[in-house]
Amino acid sequence: QVQLVESGGGLVQPGGSLRLSCVASGSIFGRVSRGWYRQTPGKERELVAVITSGGSTNYADSVKGRFTISRDNAETTYLQMNSLKPEDTAVYYCHLLMGLMNYWGQGTLVTVSS
Repeated sequence: QVQLVESGGGLVQPGGSLRLSCVASGSIFGRVSRGWYRQTPGKERELVAVITSGGSTNYADSVKGRFTISRDNAETTYLQMNSLKPEDTAVYYCHLLMGLMNYWGQGTLVTVSS
């Protein structure tokens, strides 16, 4: 079983920055993609950024040039968020895809407001 734990959310003013972290534990092996999704009330969860086991990245158009996904080892994935906007306010979820198995974290709230 795989567990994902996010941290780093909070309240930030427009134009500010936050860094989210996701620590994965459990039996992780093979080709694994890691990503960040976000969700606001009444809307579907949407992809923010993804990084593959080979290091390739992909971003939603709305965050390109402002957000950066990275990983520093087999356990931790980051989402650096700069130039935050009020529309970035959401619950952010860490995601891991291993084979056909999807794993999710519990979510961390990011609020961008003055």
